[in-house]
Amino acid sequence: MDNNISHSRHDQLIEVMLRYDTGMAKQIQHFLKVYEFAHLIGTAEGLDMRTEDILETTAIVHDVGIREALKKYGSSDGKYQEELGPDEARPMLTTLGYDEGFINRVCYLIGHHHTYENMDGLDYQILVEADFLVNMYEDALSLDSIKAAYKRIFRTETGKKYCREMFGIKE
Repeated sequence: MDNNISHSRHDQLIEVMLRYDTGMAKQIQHFLKVYEFAHLIGTAEGLDMRTEDILETTAIVHDVGIREALKKYGSSDGKYQEELGPDEARPMLTTLGYDEGFINRVCYLIGHHHTYENMDGLDYQILVEADFLVNMYEDALSLDSIKAAYKRIFRTETGKKYCREMFGIKE
């Protein structure tokens, strides 16, 4: 896939998500930050183009289940995002012309992005790291909590570097 086509589709998907999350400025800010960190980490870690595209696409839509979770359960808990997100993302991705295998992987990642064991690919690992980088800041976690997450979650050299630099962690 041509890299420009990929970024064009990402721009289109961002537009779809901006409309989907209308009135939810925090959600929009969140997915854009996760998308950028995922892009930076994935690029630095040398992902092949398809895996990078899956990662970045997933980062854009990773929290798409929040709106439905709030409606159905009155909560945006991660387990509800994982349950409801794939069914929200699939029609968006289909409309934009992503292939079935690609969509299946994106939906798998959405359906597991709050599950931190048995991460079965670098796209999964990087998505979780990017989401943690943003959540730790947005949730104003204590330095002790950030250090614990650093040790428990971060595996890529780039993700670890960003976490250390952002939060002043000394190794």
